[in-house]
Formats: sequence, C-alpha cells, structure tokens
Amino acid sequence: MTARAADLARMNRQELDAVFRSAIPGLVPVGRTRGTALLAPGSSLDAVFKPLIRALIWKGKVFSPASEDLKNLLSPFGIQGIRATVYEDTSWFDQQPAIIIDYSRTSIVARMVRDEIREVAPGVYLGQIFLGKTRIGHFMLEAGSQPATLPNPAVSGGAGA
Repeated sequence: MTARAADLARMNRQELDAVFRSAIPGLVPVGRTRGTALLAPGSSLDAVFKPLIRALIWKGKVFSPASEDLKNLLSPFGIQGIRATVYEDTSWFDQQPAIIIDYSRTSIVARMVRDEIREVAPGVYLGQIFLGKTRIGHFMLEAGSQPATLPNPAVSGGAGA
C-alpha cells in the first residue's frame, strides 16, 4: 500500500496501522526530514496537535547514515538535539523488519523512547512511537534527499534495542 503524506495526515489509527503493516522498511532518509506528529489520528484534536507541535516542539529529524544516527529538530528554531542511533531490526509492532530509531544509549531525556519507521511512498515514512514497550502514537517524515542503506545490527554488530 502506498500512501502520500496528505493521505496519512487524514487517516485514523487503524488505517495508519494497516499502512505500516503493509510497508517495508525502505531506505533510511538522508539529511533533514519534515516531521508531523500524529498523536490523535482521525480525531478533531489532531488538527490542533499537528501544527502546534510542529510550531513549538518538534519539526522533524536530521539523519546521518554515515554515523548511523540522527538528531531531532526541536523548538520553534529547529535546533538539533536528542540524538538516536538508527539501524534496521524487528518491529515491536508487528515483528517485521523496520528502521529503528533508538534513544536508549544516546539520550538521558528520551532513553525510554523507541521509534520505528517504514517508507510508505517515495520519501514518505510512517512511524510508530514507543515509550518503554507501550505504543503511544504515530508520526510521519517527509524526506527531501536520497535515502541510504544502513547495516543490520545482527550482521554488523551495531546497536540493538
């Protein structure tokens, strides 16, 4: 199933879950991505949350495949902070391959957070947010650069969850 960013922004939780299940990890984005929080998908609250979160808290992520990590774009100014390692591994959501964004070894503030993303259309990624082992929301990323490959930690000895 292919879903454009505009389509994802209008979907409810069950529809987003179906899109995520049907997608493959794809390639890791390179550079700056535009993020959209989908914390109450399909509800009228989401129309308030999306622009408010982007304006004040979180604008996206900057991926650095060469160092197998990323930094989040935070605050109204898009300051880079809260680093995470990035690798491919098994999704906690459906036990299928996903790109994992792991804060457990890189951030004191977000060490209990784990994101999982899959490419649902060229340059469009749908994500799951976990706090501990509890899924707490969705997000989407729109990439402007060409994606890159990352090693699987089971093969390369990279970070694990």
